[in-house]
Amino acid sequence: MRNYSDLEVWKKCRELVTVIYKYSSKFPQSEMFGLSSQMRRSAVLIPSNIAEGCGRNSSADTLKFLFIARGSLYELENTTLSGF
Repeated sequence: MRNYSDLEVWKKCRELVTVIYKYSSKFPQSEMFGLSSQMRRSAVLIPSNIAEGCGRNSSADTLKFLFIARGSLYELENTTLSGF
């Protein structure tokens, strides 16, 4: 597989991380260790798992990490629907 940093999806996910950090910084202080933390963590895991998958030796391993990245994306989607 080619270098993960050349993948458009990885680049877009990195942009998403920046957006999530900016957006969540406006949350009430009471959410800084709850919802904000969960959103940031799941956002960071998306491009991280894409990168890790690209570093694996087999297509099966790569696919496994892409599915994990998708799961983190679903987690982020769910937390953003929580009302903020």
